[in-house]
Order: sequence, then structure tokens, then C-alpha cells
Amino acid sequence: MKEAAEKKALGLVKELDAFPKVPESYVETTASGGTVSLIAFGAMVLLAFFEFFVYRDTWMKYEYEVDKDFSSKLRINIDITVAMRCQHVGADVLDLAETMVASDGLQYEPVVFELSPQQRLWHRTLLLIQNRLRDEHSLQEVLFKSVLKGSPTALPPREDNPTQPFNACRIHGHLYVNKVAGNFHITVGKAIPHPRGHAHLAALVSHETYNFSHRIDHLSFGEEIPGIINPLDGTEKICSDHNQMFQYFITIVPTKLHTYKISADTHQYSVTERERVINHAAGSHGVSGIFMKYDISSLMVTVTEQHMPLWQFLVRLCGIIGGIFSTTGMLHGLVGALVDIVCCRFKLGAYKPKKVHPLDTHLNNHTPFFTENNKH
Repeated sequence: MKEAAEKKALGLVKELDAFPKVPESYVETTASGGTVSLIAFGAMVLLAFFEFFVYRDTWMKYEYEVDKDFSSKLRINIDITVAMRCQHVGADVLDLAETMVASDGLQYEPVVFELSPQQRLWHRTLLLIQNRLRDEHSLQEVLFKSVLKGSPTALPPREDNPTQPFNACRIHGHLYVNKVAGNFHITVGKAIPHPRGHAHLAALVSHETYNFSHRIDHLSFGEEIPGIINPLDGTEKICSDHNQMFQYFITIVPTKLHTYKISADTHQYSVTERERVINHAAGSHGVSGIFMKYDISSLMVTVTEQHMPLWQFLVRLCGIIGGIFSTTGMLHGLVGALVDIVCCRFKLGAYKPKKVHPLDTHLNNHTPFFTENNKH
């Protein structure tokens, strides 16, 4: 009686349970189900790991607008070595308004034009980077991200003491010019002011000493940013004639750089170059020297380093987990249906445990009608 009452109470409790029941087939442990679960878990871990690296990565956003700042000064950063003595060359700037800018910010340092072994190695490395930058423009973003506050990239000092006399002049420093088109040039003789512009005292220098072979170690505009490689950095030209002119046509683009490491107002530029021998008899007129004609673009570029927000990373992570669960469930069901179809077509059948009828269980639990005693 007590067992019957317990069974009846248990049945009433099951009837009062209003929550839907999961079919027993859903909770059966099978080899295929376990394999699919392991594959799904591994895929989730792998994709979540890759997604975390995407979250950590940053990218550069470029915005363009009209540059409305025309009153400020433009800074020119220069480091050029010319294969002539310092007393024979002069550098200055003449802008579009015929304003001559004094070169007080420039220093003239006697040096040896040939580089030392360590300097030559540095120069070759710089040229390799320049070639890669021309082929793969996306490397510029890597340079933007890797900038650090400190001294700018420059030619390292010599590690040896040269025995030959100084045969070149290193012109380095910076100038502040008006924010208009201009012409920075290095030519024979020191510059002197003139009512109609300016002139150079070239009459005292012999033509046989002209040698405008030069190496541009650094040329940039605006604030100096370490780690940024400019288009003319590392350029080296060797003269084939005494009277030779080198021309660089530069277009400057004002740039505002905002990264997680630095914020600066600088300028990028593009350049085309030309060189020719001065021969008045052949109709090639001009003045021997190095001329850099620059013009300023009216557009300003704002480069901002951006990062994926945390909420977007969490949403993408939830999408990965839910998508893998749904996809693996559908694939598992599809494979199971295909297996059932194949088994039915070839009449293989699926193994199922034999069901025991309740009546057989009832008969097995009772004493048989005939015993050995009854046989007698």
C-alpha cells in the first residue's frame, strides 16, 4: 500500500509540471554528437582568439578638408651634404611674393662627402625602405603607428676619423617661410640682398670647382616626427658635369596626425625630379645648383588612428558563438538525415535496443503455473 501511494504521488507531481519536456533523444550521448561538440568548441576558441587580435589591431582613418590656415609660417627641415666647400656655396629661399628668407637657421659644417662603412650601411637600408614604400603604400600606415617622441631619424655620426681633407659641406637646420609657393635653392656663392630680389657672389668661384653632387639625408616640412621617412630622404645624386642643375618639384599637403602615441601638425609631400647639364651653346640655359620648388596644397589631411570599441567586439564574439552553434546543429541534423536515407535505401537498418513488452515483464515476475512438484 505504501509503495502504491508513493507512485501515485509521483505521478501527480509529474502531471502538475507545466514546463515542456525535452525529448529523450536530445539528451542521448552518441559518438557523433560528442564529435560535433568538440569540433564546435574548437572552432569557437580559434575564432574567438583571432577576433581578439582583430580587436587589438588599429587602423588609420583619412579625412580631407580645406586648409583655412594661411597666416602661420611653414617650417622647412633640411639636412643636405653638397660636394663643395662651404665658402663656395650658399642656401636661401625666395617665395612667390619675391620675399627672400634669411638662412640664419642653417648651419654650414665642413665634412667628408664619402660615407663611413656604418653610414653607408644605414644609407643602403634607408634606400631599401624607400623602394618598399614606393611599391607598398600601406607601409606608410605602419610608420604612422610606430612614431615615437624623440630625436628624428638622421644619418648616424661617423665612427672613424677621416684622414682626407674636408671636401664637402653639410647644410642642416630649419627655416620658417611664408605659407606660399617658393624656391629653396643651393647654388654657387653666398646670397646677398638685392632691390629686385637677391643675387649670389659666384664670380669669385672657378667653374672647375663646381660640383653639385649631393646627398639629401633629411628634408621635411612642418613639425619633425621621428620614424617618418620622407620621399627625398636618402636621395644621392652624382654629377656627370661641372655645370649641372638638379630640380625637385614638390607638392606639400598639410597633415594632422593623431595616434595613440603622438599628435602633431606636420606636412606630407610628393616630388618629381629633373636634372640637366647647363650648356648655353646647346640652348640649355640656367644656373648650376640644387633647386627645390615647392607649392602648398589647399587641402588638409587628418590622419586618425582608430580602434574597435569594446561593445562591437562583444557583439561580434556573441555572433561567432551563436553562429557556430546553429551551423553545427544544422550540419549534424543534415548528416544524420543523409545517413538514415542511405541506410533505408540499402536496407541496412540502424541498431536499436530491443524493446521489452510490459506483459513479458509481468509474466517473468510471477511464479510459473507448473512446478516440478505438480508434474508428479
